[in-house]
Amino acid sequence: MDWPDEFEMSDDQSGFGSSVGLGERPALVVIDLINAFTDPETELGSDVGGVLEQTERLLAAFRENDLPRYFTTVAFEESYGDAGRFIEKVPALRELQLGTEAVEVDDSVAPAGDERVILKKYASAFFGTDLETELTTNRVDTLVLAGVTTSGCVRATAVDSLQHGYRTIVPADAVGDRAEGPHRANLFDIDQKYGDVVETDDVLAELE
Repeated sequence: MDWPDEFEMSDDQSGFGSSVGLGERPALVVIDLINAFTDPETELGSDVGGVLEQTERLLAAFRENDLPRYFTTVAFEESYGDAGRFIEKVPALRELQLGTEAVEVDDSVAPAGDERVILKKYASAFFGTDLETELTTNRVDTLVLAGVTTSGCVRATAVDSLQHGYRTIVPADAVGDRAEGPHRANLFDIDQKYGDVVETDDVLAELE
C-alpha cells in the first residue's frame, strides 16, 4: 500500500509491517454490511457503495473457487439486555433490533445457499460467537476481511484473527468507515501489526 507522508515509519521502526500473505485455505468474512450500515439515511449508515462493489467481486471469486464465506450482523433483543455497556457508549445501536430489516445483510451482497450469517453483539466477529468452530471445521488458515467499519468491527476482527493464529488480509477498497481519517489510520495500523492491507485486485489475482 502507498501511505501518505504522515503515516511513514522512521528508520528505527522498520521491523514492522512484514507481509504474511495468503495461505492455502482462505475464507471471506463479510463484516456487518447490513442495511443499518449501508443506508446513508440511517443514524449508523454512510455511503459505502464502493465497499459493496468490491465485496461483490470478492464474493463471486470465493464462490467460484468454492472457498468458505461468512457474514456477520449485529442485533439486539428488544430489552437490550444483551447489549451491555456498548449501547450506553453508542446509543445509535438501538436501531439494531433482532428481526428487523435494519439487521439484514444488504441485498447486493446477500448470502446465498448455505452461507451463514453469524450473529454478534460486539465489534469482533470472534467475541461470543462460534466463528472459530466454523473456521476449524473448514480447515481455514487465512481470513480475508471486507465490510464496515474499518476503525471498529473490521479492526477488532483483524486483531482477533491474528490472536487466533490466522493470516489476516484486509483489502483496503473493500472496507469502509464514516470518515477518511479513522479509515486510513486504522488500515495503516492493521498493516503494521495485524495483517496485510492490500487491494481487492491483489486478492483476486492470488485466487486465480
